[in-house]
Amino acid sequence: MLKPALSGPQYLGEGLKLIMSPGLRLFVLLPLTINLLLFIGLIVLAMQQFGGWVDTFMPNLPDWLSFLEYLIWPLFVLLVLVIMFFSFTLLANIIAAPFNGFLAEKVEVVVRGRDDFPPFSWNELLAMMPRTIGRELRKLAYFLPRAIPLLILTFVPVLNLIAAPLWILFGIWMMAVQYIDYPCDNNKVSWDDMLAWLREKRWQSLGFGGAVYVALLIPFFNILVMPAAVAGATLFWVRERESLSTTS
Repeated sequence: MLKPALSGPQYLGEGLKLIMSPGLRLFVLLPLTINLLLFIGLIVLAMQQFGGWVDTFMPNLPDWLSFLEYLIWPLFVLLVLVIMFFSFTLLANIIAAPFNGFLAEKVEVVVRGRDDFPPFSWNELLAMMPRTIGRELRKLAYFLPRAIPLLILTFVPVLNLIAAPLWILFGIWMMAVQYIDYPCDNNKVSWDDMLAWLREKRWQSLGFGGAVYVALLIPFFNILVMPAAVAGATLFWVRERESLSTTS
């Protein structure tokens, strides 16, 4: 269990190294620019609204339990961070979906051993847009029925104490789903088959998703996380598929 879980962060680290290679930098530039602009917007909005959001989610405790506010306040700060993280990551991924799918396709070509880097093509990128945006909306259809009950739970007294851990666990899983889907989609793997494969690789998936989740919370470094996660997920897909075919 420990070894598969630790392989996930390793894929993210290798993905970061891969996107720094000269031949792939051009494919990284577009999603990186989009990511940068959106995270700047997130920081500005968070500075203006963060305190009010925390106050909104904090439960109203009776006077005799008021001492607990100091204990649970950090939990609700974390909850607001998680919700903000989900909202802006979702928006970023919808906008950047065609660029990320394009990057995953080129990374896979390189990972599979071609010496020459594939050329950049605007026509190829534009042709991918309908498919990748459609797949991103499919992720949204998967996300919302699970996120809405968690959001409702956030407003239920007492039960809202477990909302933050559940959000974090769900967020880790969604990071794996989000990024592994790019190489799966490029290889015409259906949505249901992709989810089934992730469940088979549950510990590797959670390890990878957890590494991405934590990295996205690191200021400034998170600018590089989206393209690194796309590259790392592609490495994950190629190597784990190859190891599966080898063992079978």
